Amino acid sequence: MTGAASWGGPHPIAVVGIGADGWDGLGGPARREIGAAEVLLGSERQLALIPAAESAADRVPWPSPLVPALPGLLARFTGARLCVLASGDPMFFGIGATLARLVGAAALRVLPQPSSAALACARLGWGLAETPVVSAVGRRVETVLPELAHGRRLLVLSSDEHTPGRLAELLARNGFGESRLAVLEQLGGPDEALATGVAATWERAAGDALNIVAVECVHDPGAPRLTRVPGLPDDVYAGDGQLTKHEIRALTLSALAPAPGELLWDVGGGSGTIAIEWARAHPSCRAITFERAESRRKQIAENAAALGVPGIEVLGAAPESFGDSPAPQAIFIGGGLTGAGLFAACWDRLPMGGRLVANAVTAESEAQLTLLAARHGGTLRRFQVYRAEPLGGFTSWRPQLPVTQWSVVKTEVPGSVS
Repeated sequence: MTGAASWGGPHPIAVVGIGADGWDGLGGPARREIGAAEVLLGSERQLALIPAAESAADRVPWPSPLVPALPGLLARFTGARLCVLASGDPMFFGIGATLARLVGAAALRVLPQPSSAALACARLGWGLAETPVVSAVGRRVETVLPELAHGRRLLVLSSDEHTPGRLAELLARNGFGESRLAVLEQLGGPDEALATGVAATWERAAGDALNIVAVECVHDPGAPRLTRVPGLPDDVYAGDGQLTKHEIRALTLSALAPAPGELLWDVGGGSGTIAIEWARAHPSCRAITFERAESRRKQIAENAAALGVPGIEVLGAAPESFGDSPAPQAIFIGGGLTGAGLFAACWDRLPMGGRLVANAVTAESEAQLTLLAARHGGTLRRFQVYRAEPLGGFTSWRPQLPVTQWSVVKTEVPGSVS
């Protein structure tokens, strides 16, 4: 597959994985690539692992931030024999995957070492194939939250020496305080170390920056159960009460049908519930939410972080804020349906085969859905939810507002909306 840029050098870029054991852990092919290189690129730590006697190459440390600087850096060394140093397996949350997207796989020669996850599982006796890995490198540690479940084991790639402490605090604050942690430092190197403890009582001082954290999840039975399945309890969302209730939310996410890697536009975000539970469905699901009120935009961002998906993008009113946002695979309209031009703007930006789901609770917006369904097809449904509530010494059924839902797949040519 061709990357976004091309590599015009006379040789493929060698991408060599190197562990904490440095030069001693490298095989013959990796050593030969390093020895033949005219330029070595890597972190200061990785460059220091290569003995001066083994490489006469110019050593260039990575700039910060790295990714925006990569195209210019590669252009600078196009005529040179280039070797990039990476931690462990370059294709496992590493620079190798970034370079493949940039210049294409054919421009690379990747020589991996065991990843930190493989080494950690080897030390702990865990099956690597059954152990999910979450990266906190360049991401907020809250991204771990959707992966938590009682009895589950997972690995967290640390950003630095402070990640284990932050992770312990996060677990304790979210009903997983009895979870057991193991911090594995400098895996595979002469200074390898292991520290263990329980999240709620974690008091270990910051250790080595090169570490990975293993978590054995233990859930507090009294804490809310928050899985990736849509329909989280309403009370886990802060806000002014403007939210899709959890029964309707589950039905709405089912209609939207999120799949890995897909992007949702949540139009009329409210408290952010639909965008948040779309993003929780899979680590690669992405969402942009559009909300007119500044106070609600702030609340959406806070809810997203608290529920483990801080990467949700929060923009202003629709359709004014659509701008050059990337085209979504699905759109949810939860508010503003009767606004002039809103549906037409959404339909215009939805690609062929994309899904649109809209919910209505007022007679006016329900009438709008009926007209749109007659024009574009799709499915109309009406939901009525009753919740049991006390009535004196008895129990009665309290009806919630009925919700009309329209779901449709776009199969019309652009410009067909009147």
